[in-house]
Amino acid sequence: PFFDFFFGPQGGGSMQPQERRSGGSGVIISEDGYIVTNNHVVENASKLRVKLNDNRVFDAKIIGTDPTTDVALIKIEGEKLPTIPFGSSDALRLGEWVLAIGSPFDLQSTITAGIVSAKARQLNVIPNEFSIESFIQTDAAVNPGNSGGALVNTRGELVGINTVIKSSTGSYIGYSFAVPESIVKKVVIDLKEYGIVQRAMLGISYRPVDQTFIDEQGEETGIKEIGGAYVASVDPEGAASAAGIRKGDVIVSINGVKINDRATLSEQIGKHRPNDKVKISVKRGDDMKHFEVTLRNKAGKAELISKDDIDVEQALGGKFAAVNERAMRELDIKGGLQVVQIKQGGLLAKARVREGFIITHINDRQIRSVSDLTKINEKIASIDGIYPNGRAASYTFVE
Repeated sequence: PFFDFFFGPQGGGSMQPQERRSGGSGVIISEDGYIVTNNHVVENASKLRVKLNDNRVFDAKIIGTDPTTDVALIKIEGEKLPTIPFGSSDALRLGEWVLAIGSPFDLQSTITAGIVSAKARQLNVIPNEFSIESFIQTDAAVNPGNSGGALVNTRGELVGINTVIKSSTGSYIGYSFAVPESIVKKVVIDLKEYGIVQRAMLGISYRPVDQTFIDEQGEETGIKEIGGAYVASVDPEGAASAAGIRKGDVIVSINGVKINDRATLSEQIGKHRPNDKVKISVKRGDDMKHFEVTLRNKAGKAELISKDDIDVEQALGGKFAAVNERAMRELDIKGGLQVVQIKQGGLLAKARVREGFIITHINDRQIRSVSDLTKINEKIASIDGIYPNGRAASYTFVE
């Protein structure tokens, strides 16, 4: 159920691009060819090819990606393919033996062993505002090419997807990290059933109650004991507010799982979908209170979203930067977003927009910053803008 795969030309810069080949690993999770891997492995791919252990090669297509967890789902056309069953990352214990399987340095189907060194590690390596990081840390050797490969328990069950190493050299020096099965499985089901990830939101901002918090805010808040997550603010339209959770509460557990850090809290919420109910215990002063919270989506509603409701930035399929003042003067524009990268499968790629294009209007609405994208709630029908050479361009999207 493990594979090696490579992808072709990336980006869209030069007139005569040279083919660039990169590789990664992945795991076949269904007999008809669904494969889970890392988002960072496939996000810039113009073409995907999958090589199985028996050396058969397949073309693959991207079903969906989730930059917030660095998980991607791709598909090959096959029948009766070997698969791996899901295990339980929640059941993993510190010190338990695990195996990392992948193709580091093009060494196909390499297996290394180690133990679970820690759980719920947050590394701040996923560059996304809504990232969910709660990695399983192991000392199994993982190197470039292992990304997207399987982390399995001694029963051969998938408990994580190997994602990142902690190293100053770029190669393994003792620490590797995997996205836990609890998150991977949920993301995969969402991508298969809905085409997008159903992200549940609690609707709070918070700080772990650690020694730094006690030193900085202990006297002000009256909190003297380490542990839990301090609710710094509550969205009045969010799930926590509707359930009765207040600013100043300290969340001590979610569904019975103790909360002592950001990683654990984000994992416990990230495993759920909008409209799911979770049991949250909080400390309010000297009292312990218990709430049943109905989680909501990003728009503050307790309902699943459709692919049509996807974030505008994700629908466009690109990365953007604000236009500098010099460009605004030279092009005589009041602002805009410059496309600095185009991703496969987005509207920009489908319309053959080139990198460097400056978006000035979407659906006739002026666009000056990335935050303007979040204000668009309808489907994208048109994009207007200008290229750095002064050529204006418009793109229209129809069903």
